[in-house]
Amino acid sequence: MTNSNNSSRNSSSNSRSNNSASPTRPAPPVGGFQEIDGRRVFVHRAGSGGPAVVFLPGASAIGLDYFGVLQEVSQFTTGVLYDRGGTGFSDAVPLPRTAAAVATELRELLRAQDVAGPYVLVAHSLGGFYAHRFAQLYPQDVAGLVWLDAFHRDWDAFMPPAASLAAVERMGPGWEQMVRMRPTLREMYAELLADYPEQLRQAMIDAKTSDELTRSGIAERTGLAALAAELLTGPGVPDVPVVALTVVGTDPGQKAMTSERTLQEMHDGRTRLDAALAGAVSHGEQRIISDTAHHRLCFERPDAVIRAVRDVVDRSRH
Repeated sequence: MTNSNNSSRNSSSNSRSNNSASPTRPAPPVGGFQEIDGRRVFVHRAGSGGPAVVFLPGASAIGLDYFGVLQEVSQFTTGVLYDRGGTGFSDAVPLPRTAAAVATELRELLRAQDVAGPYVLVAHSLGGFYAHRFAQLYPQDVAGLVWLDAFHRDWDAFMPPAASLAAVERMGPGWEQMVRMRPTLREMYAELLADYPEQLRQAMIDAKTSDELTRSGIAERTGLAALAAELLTGPGVPDVPVVALTVVGTDPGQKAMTSERTLQEMHDGRTRLDAALAGAVSHGEQRIISDTAHHRLCFERPDAVIRAVRDVVDRSRH
């Protein structure tokens, strides 16, 4: 299914729209592709007006995970979902990548799609590193930030050693474990996506449990410490409106792998980390979310996400 917004975008010689699926990637159920440097990058947009809201997914997540939120956001501004290169429905690239490479790709995508800046960046989990790097490289293109339980370059300064970035890399499930988990993951995704249109739901479940996306999720989680080090070479976030949603709920799988004491230290550390982020800007706010888990935030508490996005959009307009 083609996104009508994609069919006429052709703003540079190395960026053109293409709705053909990659031979090694499943075809997206909505949206289309924008060619960037000879690769197809999945993009789907809705709504109109500005500032445009751009969603940056976490590791193992895809742009369409935020489709339900986008439907509401598109009622009051432009919303953009995408899959960075090597993830989701986009063409493969070697992973992990530098934050600068991801940020540059995103800026080229937005320009090729004629999405005017500055933007409100909505970053979930790993997307926080990429949003921060985008802001370092293109501060004039950032109107606001919505932090969805996202990684921050100062993570290790606030977290217990058992939850350092290096430890998170080591603890992440490998290929064999992920393959064994597929039946459980399919059940979980079916539950989380129960309210999505059937066409999207089945395609997303198939994509998220495919070999390609399993490998990309594992690969992206191997570069966390390097991304933080890269960000430490540049400035902090710009002085723009910020709302940080800090999730302190825990899912059963996390409880099974982590001691209760470490979990509490992680929740305390994340709370202090996001408070510091919000306190570093003139118009920053932290909101604690206790009734869902990290990867369930956009599915179980879309209301909180939508409210945060609307508030940052409104504040950036004024």
